[in-house]
Amino acid sequence: MSGLQLLWLPILLSAVLVFIASSIIHMVLPWHKNDYPKMPREDEVLDALRPFAIPPGDYMVPRPARREDLKSPEFQEKLKKGPVMMVTVWPNGMMSMGRNLALWFVYLLAVGAFCAIVVGNALAAGTVYLRVFKFTAVVAFVGYSLALWQMSIWYRRSLSITIKATIDGLIYALLTAGTFGWLWPR
Repeated sequence: MSGLQLLWLPILLSAVLVFIASSIIHMVLPWHKNDYPKMPREDEVLDALRPFAIPPGDYMVPRPARREDLKSPEFQEKLKKGPVMMVTVWPNGMMSMGRNLALWFVYLLAVGAFCAIVVGNALAAGTVYLRVFKFTAVVAFVGYSLALWQMSIWYRRSLSITIKATIDGLIYALLTAGTFGWLWPR
């Protein structure tokens, strides 16, 4: 059994490697370039919505007041007329990349820590590289990718975005697994 104190280095180093890889994937490669296309007639849409001063948050449009309203003719008509949307409204102004990158790094540390907890409780010190690699790869892949699919299933997020993010997660999992296998306690 390997405690978190023995696995702090692979947790930290795998987070750094995944952070670098994700930066390359998102900023250098064109892989995610077309994930979010421009909305048709964007300026008109923005001009129409601006007077409402919608506070930041997640919204469903149209949204019934009660479950029973789903079957009402009025609500059914709203659905037919459209648009039907799930919308996330952000605060106005530039996005804080520093905050997002810091939270991303904390998330990477959390995935690494969960890998250390699961794999460290399953495998002893001195376990061979390939066994540590395989076990860690599965745990890391679950942490980086599987929850993304519920967004496509329930909220109709683009399947291509989910597939690309899952492939990204596989890359991150392999980097994490390689780091854990390499630095596994002997």
